[in-house]
Amino acid sequence: MNFYTNTHPYYCGIDLHTRLLYVCIIDNENNVLVHEKISDSPEKLLTLLQPYLGAVVVGVECMHCWYWVSDFCEQHNIDFILGHALYMKAIHAGKTKNDRIDALKIAKLMRGGNFPLAHAYPKEHRSIRDALRRRTHIMRMSAQLKAHVSSTVSQYNLPAPETRLNLQNSPARQQMHHFFPDEAVQKSMDLNLNIIDTMVHEIYKIEHYVKLKAQYHKGSDFHILKSFPGIGKILALTILYEVGDIQRFGRVQQFASYARLVKCKAESAGKTYGTQGNKIGNAHLKWAFSEAAVLYLKGNDKAKRYLETLQKRMSKAKALSALAHKIGRCVYFMLKNQQVFNEDKFLNG
Repeated sequence: MNFYTNTHPYYCGIDLHTRLLYVCIIDNENNVLVHEKISDSPEKLLTLLQPYLGAVVVGVECMHCWYWVSDFCEQHNIDFILGHALYMKAIHAGKTKNDRIDALKIAKLMRGGNFPLAHAYPKEHRSIRDALRRRTHIMRMSAQLKAHVSSTVSQYNLPAPETRLNLQNSPARQQMHHFFPDEAVQKSMDLNLNIIDTMVHEIYKIEHYVKLKAQYHKGSDFHILKSFPGIGKILALTILYEVGDIQRFGRVQQFASYARLVKCKAESAGKTYGTQGNKIGNAHLKWAFSEAAVLYLKGNDKAKRYLETLQKRMSKAKALSALAHKIGRCVYFMLKNQQVFNEDKFLNG
């Protein structure tokens, strides 16, 4: 975890909510200069910050409505930092907790060099990343509907359909509209199938849109990622927009930690108490590299032999995790050095 250690004459901590914010500004001597609750108005926030412009840094906790504050600070050339919500436990501790106290604690964390930093994703690509995340959410919802149709077939002890009910298999879904003899059950399944059809149609549109944007914004990185066997269009787009600028990771270890590809030991007095922090990091990158590890093995004898070598020292599940970690490290250097995939170097490295 990185902490913000830059010094400023003034520190502005904001306890951010959907329709209001509590603003606290302190100086280097820990004197409280401003402590007010205002509405979510850029004009009111600018009025409070006006006397301190050029000498103040603004910090907020990472929650769903931080975008506009970040854009506001960028517009007015104000230093802005984003606090990691899981690490900002100091603002939640204490006998009494309210917005006024939280804003003061945020400002004091910034002044004391204990403000845990989260990545403030750039405005230019933020909406594209969110659209891609929404696509993933809708895809999982449609998979749940497909699973419900399949489980209903088993529930009524009907013969399994001749073709798999894949989300991309439109003819198979059409056949299911006349599959169930009970009219009420068929109506219920038609509801699922019609929603799936709508979802698939919309998913294809958002995929096409994001792909065009990626080819325009980062065409070189997109094609470099697709050179890895097992990383197709969706995984490449996910990695591309979740990583953002690869240069923000100074070392490959930082990237692997951010992608949840490593586990951190919990130690004290020379004793190990297992691991911790396994859920801290980017869940979308963890999913992408786990999927890439499985897809890389399909029809690839060299990769399967490499996995068998790993399984001599660990279980199959751990071997797949180790392969995902290796893929993550490989992707880091591919993007960092702008080089396409080299399988011999990957397997022998």
